[in-house]
Amino acid sequence: MTEPNTDDPKQSILVVEDERTLALGIRDALVHSGFEADVAHDGDSGLDMATAGNYDLIVLDLMLPGRNGLELLKALRQHNHKVRVLVLTALSEESHVLQCFEAGADDFMTKPFSPRELVARIQAQFRRSASMSATPPPMLDLPNEIQVDLARLEVHRDGEVVHLTPREGDILEYLIQHNEKVVTREDLLRDVWHYRNPNVATRTVDIHIVGLRRKVEPDPAQPTLIQTVRGKGYRWYA
Repeated sequence: MTEPNTDDPKQSILVVEDERTLALGIRDALVHSGFEADVAHDGDSGLDMATAGNYDLIVLDLMLPGRNGLELLKALRQHNHKVRVLVLTALSEESHVLQCFEAGADDFMTKPFSPRELVARIQAQFRRSASMSATPPPMLDLPNEIQVDLARLEVHRDGEVVHLTPREGDILEYLIQHNEKVVTREDLLRDVWHYRNPNVATRTVDIHIVGLRRKVEPDPAQPTLIQTVRGKGYRWYA
């Protein structure tokens, strides 16, 4: 387990998990790694705590009594709550993963999982947050009078504001930084998701790209900004 860092301010995490033994185990692992952690055991109290508190990240189980995790996540995003959310689920089918990401999840882990891996994923989320706050990117002007504000995670198009999830912002920033260069799925899994082994069979990247195209492409059905390079990955071209 990673040793606590006593030099930096403690980030605050909310764990929403109805299995009490698991919830307390996650809380203990987080506290041992230098975080502050609270626990909620059902969706309604989890939503109340998430909206009333000032949490930096939420660890969210999907199968909760009362309001389930997906409903909680949708409620947060509908109110433009930008807290990062890592979903825990026993359901690994692609349709469930897609639902989580479309609702605004930033990452997800399938049960059972190792507390060490969970802590590593959370630390990766905070590293990306720190990078974004240290150098907030400028407003990005795209075709068809579409503008992207990465600092605010907003897309302005057709007179409306479409909100990006933190993970979508991470991906878009990474693609822009590698403008016109091919970025592989392994690159994204390693540098954005911080997977220890990026050579895994997962549709996570592709699912996020589909969602991102819907928000930033002038015509998502015929993408020109986030181009697919067959057999290799993706390329930003603007």
